[in-house]
Amino acid sequence: MKRFAAVLLDMDGTLVDSDRAVERAWIGWAGEFGVAVEDIMPRMHGAPAQHTIRALRPDLDDAGVAAAAQRQLDLQYDDVDDVVPTPGAARLLQALKELELPWAVVTSADRRLARARLGAAGIDPPVLVTYEQTPRGKPFPDPFLAAAALLGVDPAACLVVEDSRPGIDAGHAAGATVAALRGLDADLRIRDLDELATRLLAGAG
Repeated sequence: MKRFAAVLLDMDGTLVDSDRAVERAWIGWAGEFGVAVEDIMPRMHGAPAQHTIRALRPDLDDAGVAAAAQRQLDLQYDDVDDVVPTPGAARLLQALKELELPWAVVTSADRRLARARLGAAGIDPPVLVTYEQTPRGKPFPDPFLAAAALLGVDPAACLVVEDSRPGIDAGHAAGATVAALRGLDADLRIRDLDELATRLLAGAG
């Protein structure tokens, strides 16, 4: 594995195991907003809520989308009891420290939700880019470009770590190398973050 200038990590499903909380919120939201659960299942992960809601409820105007997205977030803010680090997260963060490799969390969540989930998992990132900080979210490159700028590195020299197609597309659009979980196609496929830590440490040797 080549050496990278920084590692940009997605949050939900990548660094933090919040799958059950995300799914509970979207299923509850679907019941309130008249969306079939089977329609929302493929869209639950990776994209900002507004993007998903526009696809599911094209009848809503901008104000309606904003209100629906806020309701979806409201269902998640306090639902962190079973949020934990993903397998290998602790070892990866230790490897980044040993390698003196800058890193950031780049998420489609808003800052309140991101802080709640990262706090529940015991993770305090040096740089956090959330939905509010860029004009466009994933699958556009803006969030990863913003993170690279905050770290003072070239996006093309970054490794993006993702677990969803919108995130992978955003990483590629930013010009970064992308490592993917969940068996998704990207520049690198990884089983978990423990494997990524091993590969980064081996590449530095």
